[in-house]
Amino acid sequence: MNRKTFLNSVIGAFALGVTGFAVSAQSGDPIKVGEINHYKRLAAFAEPYKQGIELALEEINADGGVLDRPLEFIFRDDQGDPGEAIKIAEELMTSEGTVMITGSILSNVGLAISSVAAEKGWVYLAAEPLADALTWSQGNPWTFRLRTSTYMQAAMLAEQAAKTDAVKYATIAPNYAYGKDAVAAFKEVLTELKPEVEFVGEQWPALFKIDAGAEVQALERSKPDAIYNVTFGPDLAKFVREGTTRGLFDGRTVYGLLSGEPEYLEPLADEAPEGWVVTGYPWYDFSDEDGANKPFVDAYQAKFDETPKLGSLVGYMTAQSIAAAISKAGSTEGDAIRMAFEGLDVATPVGDITFREIDNQATMGAFVGKTMLKDGAGVMTDWTYLDGADYLPSDEEVSKLRPAE
Repeated sequence: MNRKTFLNSVIGAFALGVTGFAVSAQSGDPIKVGEINHYKRLAAFAEPYKQGIELALEEINADGGVLDRPLEFIFRDDQGDPGEAIKIAEELMTSEGTVMITGSILSNVGLAISSVAAEKGWVYLAAEPLADALTWSQGNPWTFRLRTSTYMQAAMLAEQAAKTDAVKYATIAPNYAYGKDAVAAFKEVLTELKPEVEFVGEQWPALFKIDAGAEVQALERSKPDAIYNVTFGPDLAKFVREGTTRGLFDGRTVYGLLSGEPEYLEPLADEAPEGWVVTGYPWYDFSDEDGANKPFVDAYQAKFDETPKLGSLVGYMTAQSIAAAISKAGSTEGDAIRMAFEGLDVATPVGDITFREIDNQATMGAFVGKTMLKDGAGVMTDWTYLDGADYLPSDEEVSKLRPAE
C-alpha cells in the first residue's frame, strides 16, 4: 500500500459510516482540541507523540478537515502535576474554545482529568495513560482510552510466561497507579493460566527515584526463576545497568512491560538487555506485508527526518480517532461527540480498532517480542502483533469492575 492509498483509506475510515466527511475546501473556524501532556520531564515520549498528531493533522486538513473545518490541537504542559492538569483543562474548555480534551502520559494525571471531565460533562480521550482504573473502577461515560491498557499488555506477557517452566517470579514496578495495576494484572492472569506459580518478591521504587543497586540486591535475595519488570525511562536504564553488572538476569527470563518501546530501548544503546520478552514497537522491521504500518513509518520519517517512536503512533492514532468521532457526530457538541465515540471504529496503521461501548476502551493491540542487540543497539525480534480485543475480560467481568452509570 502506498502512502496515497493509505491516506485515502484513513479518510474513508473517518466516514466509517461517518456521513458527510467533506473533501472540499475548508470553511469556518477551526475545531479546537485541548491536548495536555508532560512535555518537559517525559519529552522522549511526549515530543514524538506530538509529532504524530501533527502528521495526522496535516493529512486530515489537506483532505478537507473535519465537518469542512480545519482540525487544530492546542498543546499545554501539565508539569506532571494533576492539579495543574485540571487547571489547564478548565482553561482550555472555558476560555480557549476547545470541544474536548485529550492527552496525558502519567496515570495519576489522566485520572485527575477524567474526574473533572465527568463532573463537567467534557469528553476526554485518554491517549496514553495506562492505569486500568481509567476505564474500569473509576470509569465514566465521558472518558475514553485509546492506548492498549495495562491489563491488556500484562495479559500478553503473562500468556508468554505461562508457556515456560518458570514457577517463582519476582516483580519490580514504580509505586503509583500504573505500576500497581501492572503487577496486579500480571499476577491475576498468570495465576489463572498456571496456578502453581509463586510470587516470591516485590519491589516498589518511587517513580524516577529508583535506587537500582538496592532493588537488584533485593530481587536477587528472593531467588526467582523469572522477573517481571514495569520500570521505564531513566529508572529502566539504571535497573538494566545494575542488573546486568550484578548478574541478576543471568539464567532468568525477564518480562518487560513497555521495555521494547524505542523511547526506552534506544537510550540503552549497547547496554540493552538480550532475551527479555517485551511489549514494544519494532518500526524498523516493518515490510509491505505489514499493512499500513510501513506507510505510516515512511510518512513520519519523510516529514520529521527521524525515526518514529511508539508515542508517534499513539499521537497519530489520537488525531485519527478524534477526527473520526467528530465526523461521526456531525457536530462539535460534547454530548454528540461522546455518543459518537461509543462503538466507534477507526482504521489505523496497526489495523482497525473499536472503542468498546461497555467500557470505552479501544481495542488497540501491542507488539510482543524478544530483545536482542543488533549493530550496537537494542531491537525487538521474533515479534508479533496481538489484537487487544483478545486480551480483555468478558463483558460480565467488566460490568462488575465498572461503576454503574
